Amino acid sequence: MTDLSSPVRPVRLAPADLLGLGLLGIRTRKLRATLSALGISIGIATMIVVTGIPASSHNALMAELSALGTNMLRAEPIPDGQSPVPLPEHSIGMVRRIGPVTMVSAVANTHAVVRRSDRIAPNDYSGLTVLAAKHDLLGAVGGGVASGRFFSRADERFPTAVLGSRAATRLGLGEVAPGRAAPQIYVNERWFTVIGVLDPVALAPDLDQTVLVGWPAARELLRFDGHPTVIYVRARESKLEDVRGVLAATVLPELPGQVTVSRPSDALAAKRATQNSYSSLFLGLAGVALLVGGIGVANTMFISVLERRREIGLRRALGASRGQIRGQFLIESVALSGLGGLAGTLLGVLVTVGYATYQGWPPVVPLGSVAGGCFGALVVGVTAGVYPSVRASRLPPTEALSAT
Repeated sequence: MTDLSSPVRPVRLAPADLLGLGLLGIRTRKLRATLSALGISIGIATMIVVTGIPASSHNALMAELSALGTNMLRAEPIPDGQSPVPLPEHSIGMVRRIGPVTMVSAVANTHAVVRRSDRIAPNDYSGLTVLAAKHDLLGAVGGGVASGRFFSRADERFPTAVLGSRAATRLGLGEVAPGRAAPQIYVNERWFTVIGVLDPVALAPDLDQTVLVGWPAARELLRFDGHPTVIYVRARESKLEDVRGVLAATVLPELPGQVTVSRPSDALAAKRATQNSYSSLFLGLAGVALLVGGIGVANTMFISVLERRREIGLRRALGASRGQIRGQFLIESVALSGLGGLAGTLLGVLVTVGYATYQGWPPVVPLGSVAGGCFGALVVGVTAGVYPSVRASRLPPTEALSAT
C-alpha cells in the first residue's frame, strides 16, 4: 500500500525536457519572441558596427600615415667642403644589428658619367647621378616600379640599370615594355641595359633624378669603392627615437658628429595622436541600445508570466517544483537573448564588412566587440529573466488556477 503520510516528491525533469519547456513559449508566440529578440539584436549589431567601422577607418588611416615614412630614418655624412667623411663599408651591417631596426638599405655615389649613347660627346653628359644601389632599396624607401623590374640578386651583378622617373625623361626613355628590346645607356664607356623605370619616390625624391646600378656591378665595372653615401633605415615606430639616438655612433663610431640623421617624420606624431580615436559617444549609444533590448526581453518575460498563470498553476498542481518553473522561464529568457545576440552579431559583422569594403578600407571586426556582444546578450538574458522566473515560481497553485 502507498504511504499517504510520506511527502510527495516532484518528478525530476531531464535537461532536455526542461530545455523543451523553456523553448515552448518561443515556439508558440513567434511574433512576440521575434520582436523581443530584435531589441537585443539591434543592440549587439550597434555595438559591433560602432566599433568595427571606426576600427576599419582607423586602420586605413594608419596605413596611409605609415606610407609617409613614419618609421624611416636617413643617415649620411655631413658635407665638409668638397670631401665628406666616407662611411665605412661595414656600416650597413652594423646598423642591421640594432635591435629595433627592421630593414636597412643604402645607395652610394659612383661618380660615374651617364650618356644616352656613345655618339654623344664625352663633355655633353646628362647631369644625372649614377648611384650604386642594394637590391632591397625599394622596400626601405617605399618605392615602386612604373615599368620593368628592379634589381634581383642576379641582376645586380650584371651591367643593368634602373632609372628614376625624371632620369628616364631626361634620357628620352619611356617605359620598359616586355617583349621589346631593352634600351641601353652608356655609363663610363660601358653599355648598361635598362631593366626598369621607377615611379616617383615620395620618401626619397632625390632618387628620381638618378641612374641606379647594382652594388656588385658598380664595384666591378665602375671602380666603386664600396663606401655608402646614404643609409636608409626602417625601425619599429615605438623605438624610432632610440634608434635615431644611436644611429650616428653606429654608422661612424670614430666621428659620430660627422653623420647627420634625419628626424622622425611629422606623420609619426599625427599617427600617435590618432591611436586612440574611438568615440566614447558611439560606445555609449551601443550600451543604450543593448539596455533597451534587455528591457524589452524583461517586459516580454513579465507579460508571459501573467499570461501563463493558469499553465504555471496547473504544472505546480501536477507536482512541478519551484526550481523547474524558474528554470523554464529563465531558459526562455536566455534563449531569446541568445538568438538576438547571434542575429545581431551576424548583422553587425555584415554591415561593418560591407561599409568598409565600400569605402575601400581594410575591414576590421574587433573580436572584443563580438565576444562582448555575445556575452552581453547572455548576461541580459539572465538578468532580464531572473525576476519573472522567480515571480512565476512563487505563484501559489490555487491563485494561479483561479486567474482568468
